[in-house]
Amino acid sequence: MNATGFLAPLNEGFMLSSAIAIGCGWWAVRHHRVHLHRILMLVGASLGAAFFLTYVLKTLLVGDTTFGGPHPLATAYQVFLQTHATLATVAGVLGVITLRYAFRRRFGKHRRVAPWTASLWFVAAASGFVVFLLLYVIYPPGPTTNILKAIIGG
Repeated sequence: MNATGFLAPLNEGFMLSSAIAIGCGWWAVRHHRVHLHRILMLVGASLGAAFFLTYVLKTLLVGDTTFGGPHPLATAYQVFLQTHATLATVAGVLGVITLRYAFRRRFGKHRRVAPWTASLWFVAAASGFVVFLLLYVIYPPGPTTNILKAIIGG
């Protein structure tokens, strides 16, 4: 198994596991289980960080896989990919802000931003799973290229 064959599913596993932990953490706080909420959210944040690190590692070591599906779908795929990347970036930044509020015990602000953060992370995880399926499962993977070429569709 090559590095892409190993790192891509590992990366996706971290993303989905992070979303599941965050969803369980949200459930816990809604049921007034604050200690469990704290643990699950830290697990979710750690898995989110592991996702980011494995994504960067795969990008640096291997590059990014281009869309290998039918050419007529390539533009729609690129728009979807850019939407996913934007949502994931915004969710990641909001995640840092949300954690910072929690660590500084600014729970009023934490409560206001956390639902938005979690919701965006769920959408980013779901759209990332669709990207994974399109790149590695539904269609054969396209060539691997550096990140700049993959972003501009080259």
